[in-house]
Amino acid sequence: MRQTYDDLMRAVCFESFRTTPTIAELPDPVAPADGVVIAVEATGLCRSDWHAWSGHDDTVALPHVPGHELVGHIVEVGAGVREWTLGQRVTTPFVGGCGACEWCASGNAQVCPDQTQPGFTHFGSWAEKVVIRHADLNLVAVDDEIPAEAACSLGCRFATSFRGLHDRARLAAGETLAVFGCGGVGLSAIMIARALGARVVAVDISAEALALASRHGAEVLVDSTGLTPAEVAAEVVRAAGSAPAVTLEALGRADTMNAALLCLAPLGRHVQIGLFAGPPEAAIGRVISHELSFLGSHGMAAADYPALLDLVRSGALRPQDLVTRTITLEETPEALRAMDAGTHPGMTIIRP
Repeated sequence: MRQTYDDLMRAVCFESFRTTPTIAELPDPVAPADGVVIAVEATGLCRSDWHAWSGHDDTVALPHVPGHELVGHIVEVGAGVREWTLGQRVTTPFVGGCGACEWCASGNAQVCPDQTQPGFTHFGSWAEKVVIRHADLNLVAVDDEIPAEAACSLGCRFATSFRGLHDRARLAAGETLAVFGCGGVGLSAIMIARALGARVVAVDISAEALALASRHGAEVLVDSTGLTPAEVAAEVVRAAGSAPAVTLEALGRADTMNAALLCLAPLGRHVQIGLFAGPPEAAIGRVISHELSFLGSHGMAAADYPALLDLVRSGALRPQDLVTRTITLEETPEALRAMDAGTHPGMTIIRP
């Protein structure tokens, strides 16, 4: 039977990698037995979406709808879901666990071998509706008082930065953190570090990005334009007055990662969040000689969200302050293509 318009939704879709996406009318998604359908209130434009569109992630099948940061209301519930009901306002980690493996059982769904990711393993949130699987494990309730601009970023950049600094690096009050790359992830890390009581050095080549970093808590700014990794590292130490205890790389570039490793104090901890298009060459000699810790952060399990949400509710962390641009679905394809030249300062959110 031919579908009516009411059975369709608008979505940003691309048929092949690196070609401009279109606004398509696609069949409404159906909730699997263990999942839900969410009507998207707001969704983020993230560098990871650019990687998916560029063909850097082998989980992406064509045609494809990107988008993995979201907040919205449940509009359909699968028969096997026990913890969630129609109408609830929710977000979700961009990594969803299967709920059946040892990693999910230990509370580490973010590294589940059978993980699902909206916008990567299946159609994502650059649409009017999106499916989230294994809902009882992977959904997070969001208070109505939390703005959509704050809530939609909690699924990826804020959760990944929070886990990287709070749980992986165990950043302590009074320590110095150097953040390399002051886009959405980097600015999230700066805000989180300040909420945790750390001192922050921001490193970028963009004066506008550094100005935003200063506005959101960075005490020391380093313009790395034209400098080698060794020169950037030396400038970070000079400007900060000492070598940082923790570094975080948010771009996915070998040169900035190595600058971060080269400036670390002995026994320092490096958090790698930026994704690489291919395997990078790393300053392994420095890692060995200074006994550095190299830590990845791949999102955060839904069960670990309460501490992050408490910071947002208290006002100590205000993700909404990083939003510098709000666009429509129709404006999203061009915004994605523009990321070839770099990210837009601050955070961009999409209102379907």
